[in-house]
Amino acid sequence: MPQSAVERASEVRLSDIISALSFALDLTEGQRMGHSARACALGMRMADALQLSREDRSDLYYALLLKDSGCSSNAARLFQIFGGDERRLKRESRRVNWTRTSLETFQYVRRNTAPELPFLRRTRKIISVAMNSRNNGLETFGLRCERGAQIALRMGFSEATAAGIRSLDEHWDGSGYPLGLRGQGIPLFSRIMNLCQTWELFGTEQGPAQALHVLRQRAGRWFDPDLVRIAASLGSDQHLWESLRGDELRKYVMSLEPGRSIHADDDRLDEICEAFAEVIDAKSPFTYRHSRGVARASLLIAQGLGLDPETCTMVRRAALLHDLGKLSVPNSVLDKPGNLTREEWSAIRLHPYYTQKILQRIDGFENLAFVASAHHEKLDGSGYFRGLYACQLTLPARIIAVADNYDALSAARPYREALPQEKVLQLISSEVPHALDGDCFAVLKQNSDVLARTA
Repeated sequence: MPQSAVERASEVRLSDIISALSFALDLTEGQRMGHSARACALGMRMADALQLSREDRSDLYYALLLKDSGCSSNAARLFQIFGGDERRLKRESRRVNWTRTSLETFQYVRRNTAPELPFLRRTRKIISVAMNSRNNGLETFGLRCERGAQIALRMGFSEATAAGIRSLDEHWDGSGYPLGLRGQGIPLFSRIMNLCQTWELFGTEQGPAQALHVLRQRAGRWFDPDLVRIAASLGSDQHLWESLRGDELRKYVMSLEPGRSIHADDDRLDEICEAFAEVIDAKSPFTYRHSRGVARASLLIAQGLGLDPETCTMVRRAALLHDLGKLSVPNSVLDKPGNLTREEWSAIRLHPYYTQKILQRIDGFENLAFVASAHHEKLDGSGYFRGLYACQLTLPARIIAVADNYDALSAARPYREALPQEKVLQLISSEVPHALDGDCFAVLKQNSDVLARTA
């Protein structure tokens, strides 16, 4: 594991980092990883057919990759409303015409509502969800769309990109959310994106022919009929679909970036890491400030240990992104007040694996990916997901492990209240030096009053 390489922003292509991070958004939407990238490739083909300007194509390109950036904001609320796996709920919403009452929509609600409740309580819950579907849709889609637009602006993207995300779930006939826009009143980017995400879903799972069948069925209702005709003209391109199925999907999508490649400077990279930390923390009300808290504690420890500025910067960015893989965990697990089942605990233990898998895709982020994904490793090999030992854990990885423990114990969780500072330090001390690094803890303890004041 390289220990000296420090990622430099000037070497990071914007399309590289955004396309990689879009895989995390796929996780929280319950989609197969690569969904947003494939939808982006389809959208770029449509942009070519529409002869959009280079500026418009660039704005659309990033809107497609970031279309689900607000998806974590409504995850906890969807779990509260339905009482089931919100990722499955989201995934199935693209397959079902939920905008009109039918047996199909009732079955969709029944499948996804409170599966673990006793029969009578579950029946009442299903009826309540069905009766309040319009208000629930206005709330959850509105939250998702507006938050997604804000995240895009926070990352430095254009208002056109943000507007496309804001109206992603509007439908041609006015039956969508959150504003009930219709026809040409829906931004063109939003119309393209809404069509492409459905086109990708059915095309990947059931084949291009079935995907076009679904688009034609929903033309004039969900989708702009003119865009459906363009999709039909492209749908028989076997090379296109082969490109979307290949192992080199992300390289293919990066090759579609309009104009010259954009490289993120340090400020832009920091904005992206901060914004994605917000996406991560929005997944659960119990973690709404966690990533930023871990970043604050990690930076304080790194500076206290005398690490050079570049390494301190890398540690902070890794801390902001350390829980990226938690977007794969359903809120029924994250927000559960009781003991986890073996299957639920397995889902929790896999989240650092997904952090590693996503971040290592970015060229030059191999070290950062390792550091970010090692936050649950212990010096004695008792941690997860790899079970690494002290000799395998770099100092930056040890720093984030201590900082993560500190912030997690200092905050409320579904199964307990926030612990007082003295108790937090006592619990961490009990894991030093066999599991957690003593030098990192010493700096943390020395500065714990500063952290408590700035929390």
